[in-house]
Amino acid sequence: MYEIEYYIDNGKFPVVEFIKRLNSKEQAKILREIDLLQEFGLFLGPPHIKKLEGRYKKIWELRIKQSTNDFRIFYFSFNQGKFVLLHGIRKTSNSTPQNALDISLKRMNNYLKGCEQ
Repeated sequence: MYEIEYYIDNGKFPVVEFIKRLNSKEQAKILREIDLLQEFGLFLGPPHIKKLEGRYKKIWELRIKQSTNDFRIFYFSFNQGKFVLLHGIRKTSNSTPQNALDISLKRMNNYLKGCEQ
């Protein structure tokens, strides 16, 4: 079993807030995928997870399809056995929005800076 941690930003949990804004079926599907990540970690494999590339190479995406909607939860692997969920989006085009990647990278870096102190 792996540990799932939700990133905290000024006392708020951005991924939890994102999930709360969705309908109950979408919430259930996303929470099920998070459970699978907790159970199998990186062994979950495609099509559930995908490692990003370039300057985002430390970030992974949890890929969720619910009906005609695609969702992404961005996360990174911290130490062995812990995943930190950074950001969530509803995907509306073929490419992932740049700002979603930048937000995820910034949150990961902030998290890592906090661990150094």
